[in-house]
Amino acid sequence: MDYLNYLLLALVAFFFIQRLVPTKGVRQISTAELKKELQDKNKQYIDVRTQGEFKAKNIKGFKNIPLHQLADKADQLSKEKEVIVICQSGMRSNKASKLLRKKGFKQVTNVKGGMSAWV
Repeated sequence: MDYLNYLLLALVAFFFIQRLVPTKGVRQISTAELKKELQDKNKQYIDVRTQGEFKAKNIKGFKNIPLHQLADKADQLSKEKEVIVICQSGMRSNKASKLLRKKGFKQVTNVKGGMSAWV
């Protein structure tokens, strides 16, 4: 019985850690670094929060594509340009970054800490 509990605990820990680990091939930047990059018009800025969250507070230049719509709307983005992704805390944008990489986007950047870290 103890063995099964340890195995279950290990699996839960693995899946939790897997969600927090940065995605391979995805650049991670802070909000301070983002401020320096916002002027670059050759990049695409995507906010994957809900419409309500986006309307309440957003960064000028970001386009709102909620995470649950991203798979269907990814074709609206250019695979030739870097995509910078933000959410509230960095969790959804990390998921979005993985999704974009799987869809063939080569240059994907996740904003660590998300809007919670934006000052």
